[in-house]
Amino acid sequence: MSDESRSIVRRSTTPPSVSVPLVTPLQPSVAYTTDDADALDAVYGGAGFTYAREGHPNASVLAEKLGWMEGADPAWGRGVVTGSGMAALGTVLLGLLAAGDHVVGSNQLYGRSTRLLSVDLPRMGVDSTLADPTDASSIAAAIRSDTKMIVVETVSNPTLRVADVAGIAALARERGVLLVVDNTFTTPRSFRPFEHGADVVVHSVTKMLAGHSDVTLGFVIANTAEANAALGEVAVTWGFTPSPFDCWLAERGLHTFELRYDRAVSTAARLADSLAELPGVEAVLYPGRADHPEHARAASLFAAGGAMVGVVLEGGGRQRVNAVIRAASPVAFAPTLGDVATLIAHPASSSHRALSESERVALGIPEGLVRISVGIEDPDTLISELTHAFGS
Repeated sequence: MSDESRSIVRRSTTPPSVSVPLVTPLQPSVAYTTDDADALDAVYGGAGFTYAREGHPNASVLAEKLGWMEGADPAWGRGVVTGSGMAALGTVLLGLLAAGDHVVGSNQLYGRSTRLLSVDLPRMGVDSTLADPTDASSIAAAIRSDTKMIVVETVSNPTLRVADVAGIAALARERGVLLVVDNTFTTPRSFRPFEHGADVVVHSVTKMLAGHSDVTLGFVIANTAEANAALGEVAVTWGFTPSPFDCWLAERGLHTFELRYDRAVSTAARLADSLAELPGVEAVLYPGRADHPEHARAASLFAAGGAMVGVVLEGGGRQRVNAVIRAASPVAFAPTLGDVATLIAHPASSSHRALSESERVALGIPEGLVRISVGIEDPDTLISELTHAFGS
């Protein structure tokens, strides 16, 4: 075999160039080479990358942008991008809690988040209590001497209740408890939890930030360098590694995020008002409407009412739900949110299907509740399609 043929399997270096790419390069490499062991020492000291599970350029670029969007101080570190939103929450719990600790969680959390706190953490020696996030006194009553953390969502999934962030943040400071805020629904375009007393901010980047239903990622950042270092170690050790390709796609999605979000929010406000007038609708859940139970709070906290609309159907059994979903075609029925296209979801059969009917009803999730994630379609066309479907 000639020298030339043997060289085919050798790894190449990047060709030298006086120019740089306009677009962030996608870098899927698992490993990164160095000249020698001394250079590798420098890399482990923070001068570069070694192995993709421990970090890669696409995750670093994305993390820096997300931290900036949340108003994080660069001195805290850039935060951690994870393989999913649930991995981000898992990173927080594994990185900042220990056996014998207690967590107070919102009783309005996403279904898998509720399971993580109520079922999985106790197996690891961490106890939890769920309480009403719209009432700081309910959270206060759940705090114990061993409580280390409070976990809430700014706007709950799928009931769209608004947490008393100010009251809970004051309570957390008073009791010396960490406040973790999932800002997925609100996004930093509308609300920045660090400015309101949060210690840790979590996102499912999968949703509105990436925005195209082709990425599965999470993000977490804390307000101290020590906490971010602990979160980073846990993500590496437990293998919550994000895909470089997903990070690359998500960064590209961020370029249009503000345009997408503002368009969706504007349409959602109009859609909520239109649906509320229909005879077949029992209630519309939208923080931007005056009839929402936390409308005043939402108006004081958020820049906008959000891109999510909840609708409770009259006589809302499964047959009625299915009829509306079919009538709403071509709006897709899918268990996700934040896409460029409008999506309809049914929490009782998807995100909260593990709960009994009575448990769901107690949380404000009847069989007849459907959730609309508003996209960026022509507003008049979308509103016409959905008023026809929900009014039929």
